[in-house]
Amino acid sequence: MEQIDARGQACPLPVVRAKKALTAMGEGTLEVLVDNETAVHNLEALAKTLKLSATSDERGEAEFAVTFAKGAAVAAGAEADGAEAAEACPAATAAPAGSDVVVIASEFMGSGDDELGAVLMKGFVFALTQLDELPATVLLYNGGVKLACAGSASLDDLKALAEAGVEIMSCGTCLNHYGLADQLGVGEVTNMYVIVEKQANARGIIRP
Repeated sequence: MEQIDARGQACPLPVVRAKKALTAMGEGTLEVLVDNETAVHNLEALAKTLKLSATSDERGEAEFAVTFAKGAAVAAGAEADGAEAAEACPAATAAPAGSDVVVIASEFMGSGDDELGAVLMKGFVFALTQLDELPATVLLYNGGVKLACAGSASLDDLKALAEAGVEIMSCGTCLNHYGLADQLGVGEVTNMYVIVEKQANARGIIRP
């Protein structure tokens, strides 16, 4: 078993290190140690994306372990596991070729007056639902994550996009910073590696 000690390392380093190690190894198991639940969720999401088996357990205060199994270690039941992973995470980490990604970094659109900016942002998110060709992904980070949380004026529109098949992804570090980790109302928690990768593979990037 290989082991990575990523305790104390900020997002997206645990995911980046785990992905590099998994890419380099042929088969076997990889254990990644982290010190927060957000990192655990990010690593579990990586496993689903790579269609690998992964288990997690809490070993003490602020100590978690995520164990990946690859190759012969998951030969038994691999097909079933792959189907489960695909159902849980139907889209690949990178945006599909020929798709657009929307990037929202604030709860306000533009600068000058926050009240006006909030109105404009609500209109912007609603307008996304009316496009003939919907974007593949909406990435929310910094203050933008507030739009996907309980009480947001744009929550229903983001839910409509999600129901139509659009990925709604909110930065886990940002949710934690604003104390909103338990108030996410739509989509999934993601990390900076995925945020960068989605944009790198997008056909176009739309910003309010």
